[in-house]
Amino acid sequence: MFDATTVHVIFVIFFATLIRSSFGFGEALIAVPLLSLRLPVAVAAPLAVAVSVIIAGVIVAQDWRKIEMHSAGGLVLAAFLGIPLGLLLLTRVDDHLVKLILGIVIAGFSLYSLTARLKLHLERDHRWWLLGCGFFSGILGGAYGMNAPPLVIYGSLRRWSPQHFRATLQGYFLPASLLGLIGYWAVGLWGPEVTGYLLRSLPGVLVAIVIGRAINHRLSGHQFFRYVYLGLLVIGAALVIQAVY
Repeated sequence: MFDATTVHVIFVIFFATLIRSSFGFGEALIAVPLLSLRLPVAVAAPLAVAVSVIIAGVIVAQDWRKIEMHSAGGLVLAAFLGIPLGLLLLTRVDDHLVKLILGIVIAGFSLYSLTARLKLHLERDHRWWLLGCGFFSGILGGAYGMNAPPLVIYGSLRRWSPQHFRATLQGYFLPASLLGLIGYWAVGLWGPEVTGYLLRSLPGVLVAIVIGRAINHRLSGHQFFRYVYLGLLVIGAALVIQAVY
């Protein structure tokens, strides 16, 4: 039965998937907030994570040769170390202060990257940058479910091609999202309602992945990273606004 809520869910998931498939990240700003306009967060959050698993799984199956395996592995391992600290921040530290600092740092890096003539460039994997970005992605994921900004910063410093950038981030998101999905299942938040919306949205998800891949392959490196930095700027601004208001 395709009522107004189901149509809303299908459209939001299609659009979020298109953004994620095109750029490798960004759906977290779209999916849960917009789904929550019609669904309880207890349904919207596991649904978004389940879709994330599908997107990452399909992209990894399509483009596994483009994954920077060493980078993805290091980011995942470091992120798992950061998740407990993120959970601690969520329960012990003032939420507004943390979001304000993170938002300023992310927005500042984005503005620098968009305007500076000389940009920092890592020719190869740098141990401390790799571990630091992975660790902070775990902290952000554990606290706010927002893993992407440190990963995007690392990928932009390495100047991966749009195709390698997109594929490598999915090499990170696949195990991270699977872990999150198992967590939702373990605490009883996976139910028939989530399954129903997921199955109804699945055709649109698959179509959006194909379209997003075509968009990604048409973008040049310079053009692609301008969009990436603009996306980071939006994330940073959103965190600052949340902290202030």
